[in-house]
Amino acid sequence: MELTDGTAAVRAARRYAEAETRKGAAEVSLPEGFSEKKGVFVTISEYPSGDLRGCIGYPEPVFPLKDALRLSAQAACHDPRFEDLTFDETKECTFEVTILTVPQKVQYGAPEELLSKIVVGRDGLILSHRGRRGLLLPQVPSEFGWGAEEFLKHLSMKAGLSPNAWKEPGAVIESFCGEIFAETSPNGEVVRK
Repeated sequence: MELTDGTAAVRAARRYAEAETRKGAAEVSLPEGFSEKKGVFVTISEYPSGDLRGCIGYPEPVFPLKDALRLSAQAACHDPRFEDLTFDETKECTFEVTILTVPQKVQYGAPEELLSKIVVGRDGLILSHRGRRGLLLPQVPSEFGWGAEEFLKHLSMKAGLSPNAWKEPGAVIESFCGEIFAETSPNGEVVRK
């Protein structure tokens, strides 16, 4: 995806979120390529601390990107981990959009083999096990300085399981990549990360 398209995605996410906080609708015009079905996540962070304020998305390409982007931005305003976002807060937050590749099941034998298949900074991961599911975007382990094993432990806990659930028989790991576009400051320049 070109930077101009990434910029359009981030600007759209911001407009959708601002409209959601005012209980309104936003009219947004997006390029034709946004009609293709894609997975996407919208991340809202406090500025300048970078503290997470909301992050919601669709890992699977079930909606056209323009719809998945709108739904994700609206839902990120109501991330259940936080109080609902207010319009005034949107002015103090940065917006980030991660456009995902289709998740693929990682084939491995022993847990140690899985560790060698994960590239921190490139791979996002989904763990499905015992009726639970957790997802971490590709940028998360890099932001926290995690290695592959720590990444998998946090992924297990994100799924509501024990830190070593990724090692258990029956655990399914899927990986995906993401193109990340983010504001450098609230309503500021959009860059590719």
